[in-house]
Amino acid sequence: LHIDLWEKAVVSTQSTGDKAIKKFIIRNIVEAAALRDIGEQSVYKSYILPKIYVKLHYCVSCAIHSKVVRNRSRENRRIRTPPVRGPPGRQPQQQQKTNN
Repeated sequence: LHIDLWEKAVVSTQSTGDKAIKKFIIRNIVEAAALRDIGEQSVYKSYILPKIYVKLHYCVSCAIHSKVVRNRSRENRRIRTPPVRGPPGRQPQQQQKTNN
């Protein structure tokens, strides 16, 4: 069995990658307030600034401390299925069954 070791984002300890809580962040290089100023001063009107792509690995205690994940009750910890995810900022809609 081969398990990779990962350096964590908050503390510089190493643990196995299957325990790590992974978070993928896509962020603009420039913040929104400066983006408008750069767009006004730029010669190129259709230039799109590149983005930063970062994959962070947290140990369980650091993820709970930095509020990446929440702790769950003892009964809910046994539920292994991942939560339903939708677009950021919106609650996922319940799937409705229709009889056709």
